[in-house]
Amino acid sequence: MNLDNLNTPELFNLTGDVALVTGAGSGIGQRIAIGLAQSGADVACVDRREDGGLQETIELIESLGRKAIAICADVTSKDSMTSAVAKTEEALGALSIAVNAAGIANANPCEEMAEDQYQTLMDINMKGVFLSCQAEANAMIKNGKGSIINIASMSGVIVNRGLEQVHYNASKAGVIHMTKSMAMEWVGKGIRVNSISPGYTATPMNTRPEMVHQTKEFESQTPMGRMASVNEMVGPAIFLASDAASYCTGVDLLVDGGFCCW
Repeated sequence: MNLDNLNTPELFNLTGDVALVTGAGSGIGQRIAIGLAQSGADVACVDRREDGGLQETIELIESLGRKAIAICADVTSKDSMTSAVAKTEEALGALSIAVNAAGIANANPCEEMAEDQYQTLMDINMKGVFLSCQAEANAMIKNGKGSIINIASMSGVIVNRGLEQVHYNASKAGVIHMTKSMAMEWVGKGIRVNSISPGYTATPMNTRPEMVHQTKEFESQTPMGRMASVNEMVGPAIFLASDAASYCTGVDLLVDGGFCCW
């Protein structure tokens, strides 16, 4: 057996990589951006606003000795995302990793849902992922390689008991299938495209005081008996971004504490 280039820890080393993360100002996107830096990458942190959490992300990455830039961008705008990628490459170098974590969630009974509530969520959760991937892939095709990771949800695989969020579920199912479709379009161009589908995760949105009763329901419905920490999304992201996943494309990685087994 030839063990050349099979130093296992090095498979997960992202030193020399340049990453772009949308939704990097909070929650899963923020933690993954920091995790990529912990594995050696320089990171462009993208969010709708530059204040608050985005600046915290930058400071934490820089404290690790990695380079980071903050970019205020709208994922629903093609021009905005094209500009974000250009700024990334100008400041940090050739883009090789992208994590698209920007997204929103809300709920309303389907028969009562206003058209603008449906459309706004779809614009961010699906159109935003499409335009982000498009801008990122155009750079990666030029560079000859890249790994794109889209944050979907187990809600794209199952229907959450007790949650009236048909638009959210449909958007995340769309992200999963869009990921697979992009993976097949770009498989010959050196780009891998995969998705991560988290289960119930203890993000700021899910741990508000008014959510305490629903949080207990989430935990009781999950086989592992708890929600995920945002830290538990970092390993899957580093795996899919790194050479450890060099033969993985079109994969939807469920990180759900066993939820989809029941």
